[in-house]
Amino acid sequence: MPAIAKVTKEMIIDAAFEIAKEMGAENINARTVSQKLGCSTQPVLYHFKRIEDVRIAAHKKGSEFHINYVTNLSGNYERPMLEMGMRYIQFAVKEKNLFRFLFHSNYYTGAPLSDWLTEENLGSVFSVLKIQAKADNQQVFSIFSQIFLVTHGIASLLANNAMVYDEAYCIKALSNAYFGAIYLMKEGNLL
Repeated sequence: MPAIAKVTKEMIIDAAFEIAKEMGAENINARTVSQKLGCSTQPVLYHFKRIEDVRIAAHKKGSEFHINYVTNLSGNYERPMLEMGMRYIQFAVKEKNLFRFLFHSNYYTGAPLSDWLTEENLGSVFSVLKIQAKADNQQVFSIFSQIFLVTHGIASLLANNAMVYDEAYCIKALSNAYFGAIYLMKEGNLL
């Protein structure tokens, strides 16, 4: 008799992550996760005391996936900042369910923008922006946060079907935010 395959905690998190991507995080429950894995609900409830813990773990995995997606730059755009912004927007278009889970759910609360916009998460982009803008660390953070707010606004509209994706418009909007922030920095009026 063949051995029964063991369902691991990582397999459960992966399955919940896939459910969030395919059907939306509201569909993560013991039944859907076990169906995805082809097992009973017992392993899910063995590894996680609450289904909420499965959702939290899936959110963490989704956040890591998102950061890797956005920061995996290929040089297809004129500036690294523009490419990063466009990848953020394209993520919202391609992964609507996951984007909404990551940013429009109660799992992303209490974290200030400064916690996410760090050199640890965005080191190479911060370095390039520092050189291109001839800016210090505080100015780089301010420039980036201004661009991020515009980028996230567009991405949110797209993820919620409130806007139709238009690459040329998005490039122009991000470029305006970038050059506007640089101008304000030089004038001494940047937040």
